[in-house]
Amino acid sequence: MNGRNLNLRSAGRVVVVSLAISLSLVPCGARGGILRDVMVSVGLAKPPPAPAGATGPETLPRQGFACCDLHYSRDWINDGNYAELPMIPAGTPIEVLSYGSNRAYVKIDGKPMRLGHDYGRDQEPLEVWVRKIVVNDDPRPRIATYAPTVQAAIHGGKVMVGMTREQAIAAVGYPLTSENVSLNDPVWRMWRSSHGEYDLNFDVDGRLKSITGDDSVTSLVSYQPGK
Repeated sequence: MNGRNLNLRSAGRVVVVSLAISLSLVPCGARGGILRDVMVSVGLAKPPPAPAGATGPETLPRQGFACCDLHYSRDWINDGNYAELPMIPAGTPIEVLSYGSNRAYVKIDGKPMRLGHDYGRDQEPLEVWVRKIVVNDDPRPRIATYAPTVQAAIHGGKVMVGMTREQAIAAVGYPLTSENVSLNDPVWRMWRSSHGEYDLNFDVDGRLKSITGDDSVTSLVSYQPGK
């Protein structure tokens, strides 16, 4: 039995070496996941642990909706969600197809795209973040119950004084978990671009009381009715 196991491991190593050579032709971002899966299958590595905070194995493909206004560059949407980029409105149908290394492969209105977990990897697992971004319930009926000015702000991807935390998320997405410990914190550090930082400041009742930062940034993220 020991000899058989040794032979299997040796064969497995040959497979992995051969695969490593083949992977030289594969885009760099895809290599790690492929090699890991093969090593698991031949017994040279252990499967990765289930992500903390997950509510059990996710059945894929999964149909859902954009939790909030999402922003993209080509086919890439990441947790920075920079508001200067083109926008996908909250409630847009999203189909989660599969997971890769720090990314999820999805279809949005039938178009293949990727959700990239670029900044908050140390604070939350990929699947937990994706479940925040792709929700099971369409948020549009709830948004339709908000005051007309709040609805207009969300549709424009902007925030306004008086919004709740939930409404602010619908408008500009979740704050980065790498820079914001808790959603209950009184200040959220946000980014309109890689250099355009601003803060959302909430009062004790959870209402947005001010939007602070450089005027050139806050003027672009703040909704002003009639303008």
